[in-house]
Amino acid sequence: MQYAKKAPVGYKASEESKFRKEFYSPAKEILAMTPAEVAAYRQELNLTVTNDGGIVPIKTFAQTGLPAKMLQITKGFKAPTPIQAQCWPALLAGRDVIGIAETGSGKTLGFVLPALIHILDQKPVGKAKGDQGPIVLVLSPTRELAMQTHEVCESAGAQVQLKSVCIYGGMPKDQQKAALRAGVHFVVATPGRLLSLINEGHCSLARVTYLCLDEADRMLDMGFEPDIRAIIGNVRTDRQTMLFSATWPKEIQALGREFVNNPLHLTVGTPDELTANHRVKQTVEVIDEFARDRRLVDLLKNYHSSRKNKIIIFVLYKKEVGRVENMLKRQGWAAVGISSDKNQYERTKALEDFKSGAQPLLIATDVAARGLDINDVEHVINYSMPLTIEDYVHRIGRTGRGGKNGNSHTFFTKNDKTLSGELINILKEANENVPEELTKFGVFTKKKAHPLFGMHYKGDDDGKPMPVKKHMKFD
Repeated sequence: MQYAKKAPVGYKASEESKFRKEFYSPAKEILAMTPAEVAAYRQELNLTVTNDGGIVPIKTFAQTGLPAKMLQITKGFKAPTPIQAQCWPALLAGRDVIGIAETGSGKTLGFVLPALIHILDQKPVGKAKGDQGPIVLVLSPTRELAMQTHEVCESAGAQVQLKSVCIYGGMPKDQQKAALRAGVHFVVATPGRLLSLINEGHCSLARVTYLCLDEADRMLDMGFEPDIRAIIGNVRTDRQTMLFSATWPKEIQALGREFVNNPLHLTVGTPDELTANHRVKQTVEVIDEFARDRRLVDLLKNYHSSRKNKIIIFVLYKKEVGRVENMLKRQGWAAVGISSDKNQYERTKALEDFKSGAQPLLIATDVAARGLDINDVEHVINYSMPLTIEDYVHRIGRTGRGGKNGNSHTFFTKNDKTLSGELINILKEANENVPEELTKFGVFTKKKAHPLFGMHYKGDDDGKPMPVKKHMKFD
């Protein structure tokens, strides 16, 4: 394992910083691995790494070299996950990182924990002009993911008295402005609201030297690239940058690499091949679209017989959320819906009720498919297929988390036939059954177009045709 001998690019230690002397002492027991041993260990972790610069994965939390108080958040975990094992030493050495790993693999803590050390190596946040701006910026595609990431930042940062704020739309700006004026170390934000505060002069990113794009492929697709470029244009050029996601489509890869400098690229699983979490049992059922309601109820009688276990039912369009939610409630099922057209209170309340088990059935659009870490979701039911196979992978990744097994059941109709080939590939890679009826729609995959210059998606969230270059808001 290698550590930077001097402060790496992006670190601007000040005289006030006690970082090197007090907060951070690299592990004395450095892993003396031969190249063959490193390759064998990475194979054991199912980890593919390129451009590693000699940085090898760690095996224990102690080998990060971080003090015990910073590692409190890892209490209860036996060992780093594969992505943490490789990205922690890389990020602590100041490297840019592209990290691709399945949902539920510990990516959030993978970039949050090294951020603590990065912050402690900077001039402290103070009341003087120019000292209040954040040092760490995490960009998230949805409010729910931003809120969840912020919870991790708060838990980790509390051990060393670091302050954070979550910035997203759908709520008044006053509280967010006040937090920024008081001074924060972390900002976790959705792009739309953050850019608005920047343009209004309420948020400066001049001190940001640690930048993370969470769910990076989603952040860069669907024409959302201009906002990302505008935000990054306000960040220092000597920053440390990382891109994390569960999927990394080829159409996005070249675009993403524009924002990183000589990155270490790590993939958990098969590189350049889209794969699903193998702990999730996948069942695909070819069905007539008008038979889905009755079939859904039949499945719930089986999957949800206790009326207590958690199940997420994914639909495609916002209008489907209310219809399916009301249909189930009329038949006596405890269900709650979440979609982008609900206000923030409704969205937050729905998630809280689902997490607590008060409403064990959650009907959701893909707003809940990315990154959300909800414990003990036993089943995911795709009432409607998503528009891309990447979103299918993210959806079923809401179950089978934390090393547990899960189940997914997907309704596939004739309207989804353009995804048949890609879905078949996902099923085959996971050694799952491929229904004969599915193969009749075709086994070939269609090359996607660039999200800004071709129709990567069928339509917007209301099902209307989406013109090329339409600016989609996730805020």
